Amino acid sequence: MADPNSDGAKTDGAPPAAPPATAPTAMPFTINAQYVKDFSFENPRAPQVFLGAGANPQVQVGVDVGARQLGDNVYEVTLVLNANAKTGEEAAFVVELSYAGVFTVTPLPQEQLRPVLLIEGPRLLFPFARAIIANATRDGGFPPLMIAPLDFADLYRRQVSAFTASPPPPTA
Repeated sequence: MADPNSDGAKTDGAPPAAPPATAPTAMPFTINAQYVKDFSFENPRAPQVFLGAGANPQVQVGVDVGARQLGDNVYEVTLVLNANAKTGEEAAFVVELSYAGVFTVTPLPQEQLRPVLLIEGPRLLFPFARAIIANATRDGGFPPLMIAPLDFADLYRRQVSAFTASPPPPTA
C-alpha cells in the first residue's frame, strides 16, 4: 500500500534539502527613538458642538515631512499631521501633531539618503502618529479620526517636483 503522505518521489532516507538561504534585505537604518515633539488638540466650541443635529464634520488633513542631521549617520525625521474639522462654517476641532524619530542610517550615497529618510522614516512613524490623533479626537468627544494610510513615496515625488519647478531665490 502506498504512503498517503508521500508525493511519489523516491528518497534515500535523508531529510529533504533545505531551500537555498537568501540573505534578508536589511533596512538601511534603525530607529533609536520615537516621540511626540509637539501636540495640540482644540475643541473651541465645546460643549455647543455636541448639542447640534449630529452632522458629520468635514475634515481636512495636512501632512508634512522633514529631516535633519543630528550627528554622523544620525538623523531626526519629523512627521507633521494636522486636521481641521468643521461643521458648516464653525470649527469642530483642530488637532496638530509633530511626531519624530531618531534614525541611525547606514552610509548611503546622497541621492539615496533623502528618499530613505523622507519615505521610509515617516512610513514607520505614521501608525503611531495616527493612533495618537485617533485617541485625541475620541477623547475630545468625537469619533476617532482614522487617517487613511499615506503614500509617502508619492508625497516625496510631489515635494521634489515642486522644489525643482520653483525658481531659486534671488541672491544679494
